[in-house]
Amino acid sequence: MAKSRLFLSGFAALTAFGLAACDNGAEEAAQENVAPPPTSETIELTGTLDESFAGEAIPEITVVNPAGEELLLSEVGEPVLLNLWATWCAPCVVEMPLLDELAADLQGQVRVLTVSEDMRGAEVVEPFFAQADLPNLPQWLDPDNDLAFTFGGGPVLPLTVLYDAEGNELWRVIGAYDWGTEEARAKILEALAASET
Repeated sequence: MAKSRLFLSGFAALTAFGLAACDNGAEEAAQENVAPPPTSETIELTGTLDESFAGEAIPEITVVNPAGEELLLSEVGEPVLLNLWATWCAPCVVEMPLLDELAADLQGQVRVLTVSEDMRGAEVVEPFFAQADLPNLPQWLDPDNDLAFTFGGGPVLPLTVLYDAEGNELWRVIGAYDWGTEEARAKILEALAASET
């Protein structure tokens, strides 16, 4: 047991270092490139649904938006599709318009919460949202990567987790997923309906 905790602590530290290395401002140099932005045609949406964490509670983590408003995730009190993403993560960027459309379609049935793991927070997230035109998605920030550590020391991004109204995990998807399909909507609604019985 002590070995596994030590491993997770070491893994968390390495992941934090890796996240910091990925988010060190180098994207400015990369943006000088004339390469087109990633799309679902250039990035494979290969994320798979995983139910092995079903029943785990939504993290007791507070996220903040660029205006300084805070949200304690465990107090949302309605079904939540929680998406961890970052501006430097190409698959995440591809998912965002799909999640925006999903949020509009399922409004009142599930709350889509997108939480940026960018260490530079609002400095990079606000311009991204302004350029991407995502009116149905919130700009929640987790600049200290508290959520990443809570999910095992820094998951591969994107990570999307579905919770019922009581804050119990139903399933998660690690990696990019096609949230624009009817199948995705059906999986969300079916899982929520099953949690109510």
